[in-house]
Amino acid sequence: MQANGTLGLIATNTVAQGDTRAVGLDAMVESGFTITRAIQSRSWPAASANLEYAAVWGTLSEVAATVPRVADDIEVRLISTLLEPSGRAEGNPIRLSENSGIGFIGCYVLGMGFVLPPEEAQEWIAADARNAGVLFPYLNGEDLNSNPDASASRWAIDFNDRPEHEARSYRLPYERLVERVKPERVKNNRKVYRDYWWQYAEKRPAMRKAIAPLSEVLVIARVSKTVMPLRVGTGQVPSEACVVFATDGYGDQALLSSSLHQLWAITYGSGMRNDPRYTPSDVFETFPRPSITTALEDAGRTLDQERRQIMLRRELGLTRLYNLVNDPELPSSLDHDVARIRSIHVELDLAAADAYGWSDLELDHGFYSHRRMERFTVSPSARVELLDRLLEENHRRAASMDTKGKPLPNSLPQEENTLFE
Repeated sequence: MQANGTLGLIATNTVAQGDTRAVGLDAMVESGFTITRAIQSRSWPAASANLEYAAVWGTLSEVAATVPRVADDIEVRLISTLLEPSGRAEGNPIRLSENSGIGFIGCYVLGMGFVLPPEEAQEWIAADARNAGVLFPYLNGEDLNSNPDASASRWAIDFNDRPEHEARSYRLPYERLVERVKPERVKNNRKVYRDYWWQYAEKRPAMRKAIAPLSEVLVIARVSKTVMPLRVGTGQVPSEACVVFATDGYGDQALLSSSLHQLWAITYGSGMRNDPRYTPSDVFETFPRPSITTALEDAGRTLDQERRQIMLRRELGLTRLYNLVNDPELPSSLDHDVARIRSIHVELDLAAADAYGWSDLELDHGFYSHRRMERFTVSPSARVELLDRLLEENHRRAASMDTKGKPLPNSLPQEENTLFE
C-alpha cells in the first residue's frame, strides 16, 4: 500500500476481536495505519448468508487530529482497533498474574454418549449405588440462561482420570461409552483422545483442584447477552459452554455482575452473532480487580437472594428476566420486581466504582444502546471513562510485575490487588 493510499476492508466481525484483531488491525495500526471509518458489526444484507460483517477504511497518510472519523455512522474523535470510539487510554489489556488460576472454561466431553437423561442416571444409580460416583448433573450454558433455578437438565458420565480397568467396573456407564463414544473417539486425530476414549477430551484438572474446597462457585455462560454470573453447586459437571470462577464470595459475585465487568467483557471478549462470548484469557485474566469492600459483599448477597426469589416465583430464566430489565418500554412503575433488580444494579455499580476509588464518576444509569443492544446500564460517557480507567489500571498493574508475575520492589504487594485470598 502506498503512503498516500487508502484501504477499504470487509471481513467477518471477528476481525475486531481477540487474536484475529491482534494479528490484523493491531499490527496494521502499529505500522502506521489510521482507521478513518468503521462498521463494527452488521448483518450481511443477503438473506441466504447468516453472518455478521465488519468494514474498515483507513490510510497510511497522516490524518490531522481535527479531521473527524466515523464509527457506525457517528462522528468521533478517534477509532480503535475494536472499531469503536477510542478513549484517551491506548493499547490492549495485558494478562495479570494475580488473576491466574481462578477462571476456567468447563469440561469438554467430546462425545454426546457421555450425556444422558436424569431419569436414566437415577435408574443406573438404583441398579448399582456405586454409579453415583461417576454420574453427575451436566450443566451447560442454556441451563444457566434459561432455567429459573439454573439447574442442569441432563446428567453425564464422568470417569475423570480413572484408568480403563477401573472404569470397566462401572458396568452400565462403561458399556454406554463403549457403544456410543468409543466408535467416534478412536477415529480422532489426537492420540490422547483416541487412547483415553472413556475420559473427557478436556477434564480440566486445574479447575477441579481449584473448586474442590468449595460447595458453591460462580458460573457464567460463555455465550450470553446478559454477561451475568450465577451461583451454583459444585457437585456437577460444568460443560465447555460455561466459565467457572473458583470463588463463592458475594463480593466477587457483585464485581462480576457489575456494569464495569460487563463492559470489559463485551469490549475485550469475542462475539457469537450479537451475543458476547466470554473468553477467560482475554476478559477475566486482564480485568484489574479492586479489593472487596463490605458494600460489594452486601450488594452481591442482595442481588443473589432477591433475584433468585424473583426468578423462581415468576418462573423466569436469567435471559428472560434481563430482557425485562433491559426493556425501555417497561417502566419501573409497572413492574415492582424489574424496578427492584434495576435498583440493585445501580447500588452494585456504585459499590464497584467506590471500591476502585472512583466515586467522582457520574454513572447516570438509564437505557443506552451499545454494540447493537439496548441495556439498562451506565451512560455512554461513563462507559468510555470507566473503560479508560480500567485499561490504565491494567497497564499500571502489569508494569508493576516482573516477568515471573511477582511485584517489583516499588509496587504494592500482590495481595493488595487480589480478590480471592
